[in-house]
Amino acid sequence: MVQVERTLTVRTPVERVAAYLADFAHTEEWDPGTVKCTRTDEGPLAVGARWHNVSEFRGRETELDYSLTRRDAGRVTFVGKNKTATSTDDFGLSAGPDGTTVRYRATIEFHGWAKVAGPFLKREFERLGDEVVPKLTKALENLG
Repeated sequence: MVQVERTLTVRTPVERVAAYLADFAHTEEWDPGTVKCTRTDEGPLAVGARWHNVSEFRGRETELDYSLTRRDAGRVTFVGKNKTATSTDDFGLSAGPDGTTVRYRATIEFHGWAKVAGPFLKREFERLGDEVVPKLTKALENLG
């Protein structure tokens, strides 16, 4: 298992941040690895909503099917799965006098033979985490 956590603060109100993050298709705007992310169902952005995500990692494309597993005032969580991994993207949100603090935690649990690769990929996932911060900050700040 690999876990990466980053914290950032933006001037955007927590309600807007939560609404934006609840649509996983927005990962195209802030996740450096995401090539394409498409909603695969219809209806409100509620627990159970689903997306198909295509990402590039170490020169190879990988596809995961994500679902929104938690959406409340202080947290938005998605879980994506494919044959080799389960990826959890968790956003903890807290309102403050200067805007919203976002604690982003990405957890990747590898399955089968891929478990062996986990410890060797930690550095690469940390690098991606570093790249997420400025892109996510900009996307959230642009919400006003």
